[in-house]
Amino acid sequence: MSLSVRSAESVARVIKAYDVRGLVGEEIDEAFVSEVGGAFARLVRDEAHGADRVVIGHDMRESSPALAAAFAAGVTAQGLDVIRIGLASTDQLYFASGHLDCPGAMFTASHNPAAYNGIKLCRAGAKPVGQDTGLSTIREEVVAGVPEFDGPAGTLSDQDVLADYGQFLRSLVDVTDLRPLRVAVDAGNGMAGHTAPAVLGAIPSLTVLPLFFELDGSFPNHEANPLDPANLVDLQKFVVETGADIGLAFDGDADRCFVVDERGLPVSPSAVTALVAARELHREIGASIIHNLITSRAVPELVIERGGTAIRSRVGHSYIKGLMAETGAIFGGEHSAHYYFRDFWGADSGMLAALYVLAELGGQDRPLSELTADYQRYEPSGEINYTVADAPACVEAVLKSFGTRIHSIDHLDGVTVDLGDGSWFNLRTSNTEPLLRLNVEARTVDEVNALVEQVAAEIVETNARRQAVP
Repeated sequence: MSLSVRSAESVARVIKAYDVRGLVGEEIDEAFVSEVGGAFARLVRDEAHGADRVVIGHDMRESSPALAAAFAAGVTAQGLDVIRIGLASTDQLYFASGHLDCPGAMFTASHNPAAYNGIKLCRAGAKPVGQDTGLSTIREEVVAGVPEFDGPAGTLSDQDVLADYGQFLRSLVDVTDLRPLRVAVDAGNGMAGHTAPAVLGAIPSLTVLPLFFELDGSFPNHEANPLDPANLVDLQKFVVETGADIGLAFDGDADRCFVVDERGLPVSPSAVTALVAARELHREIGASIIHNLITSRAVPELVIERGGTAIRSRVGHSYIKGLMAETGAIFGGEHSAHYYFRDFWGADSGMLAALYVLAELGGQDRPLSELTADYQRYEPSGEINYTVADAPACVEAVLKSFGTRIHSIDHLDGVTVDLGDGSWFNLRTSNTEPLLRLNVEARTVDEVNALVEQVAAEIVETNARRQAVP
């Protein structure tokens, strides 16, 4: 199916708030991607201190090489040179953008199924390109038609940055003198199968136990989305069977890292955030740490206890990266296992977060379960999604049901209700789907379950009433 005729609506479905993403052949094809490349080249070329080259990487999806080549053609047609780094993780592309000081484009659909693909764009120094920082301009040009460039075409060159990427990450974390560790790594047939050997394989004290390292964009074993507990099951079994000290699971483009302890039990991303924050605050006393409002309250508590400044953010990488740049924060973490580092150009890197956890584990004698227990003070519900017809009505009903139990409410991102007894919940709507997202935290599992039950009952009842109205 040709995408030569582009409506504003069809383009807006693909060029989203934070990246470009859609079904290959139906929503994204080579001609479309070439135009996006041309519009991106014009954006970065015509700015102050305009760019003269763009670095491009791609993941292992079957459609990625051809789409990356089409994008490169669009860029060179606008007079900019292209540096191709080939197969890469998203954070490897961010490294290349920072290391080479030029804008970048990463072809990946992250954790989405094989039929999808997309582009993550950044300016020089891995600075994000989002809705308000360039994507809307690109969208408008693609709809209107990208003007031709009256000048010589740019050139194409290839550069392998994988070894430099691995060496740079290891330079940020002291991984010398670690005790021997057996590290199970589930790459999910994604890009960690490419980057983990280059980063972790060079550390003598680590024995890497690979699971699904074969690069395969059809994801034959399980979806490359460890945020879904079903996709952690293989790693959990593998850790126990191999007697590993730790398990690491990465998503398709390997920018997120999830951790499993030696018992095969998941370690919450909030605990990982707290652990890394503690290390960073030991390195720089009084530093600022960013956490989104869905992370555990244990994170800001620990930051304050360690003499740092805790900064609360809305959910989403554009908000975190913006705050990183604005505040000079040393580190930021999200409940979704995105971890951001000032020393990594403020960008996120799951592999760098993994190195921090490995350094902490290998620098003492306790098993991971005991080590991370220090950072897990509360019980979380995890994110629960409800399909609703009228989200505001559902939220109103939930708030009314709690009445005088409510200690405080804030509206930074949806509504966050503090019940004053260590319990809280957040309700926020999805930007792209008719969903209401619930996160609950309390001191005990029973308290969490009771809160979820109360909130869910109000949502279900209100939604049923709204759907019954003709």
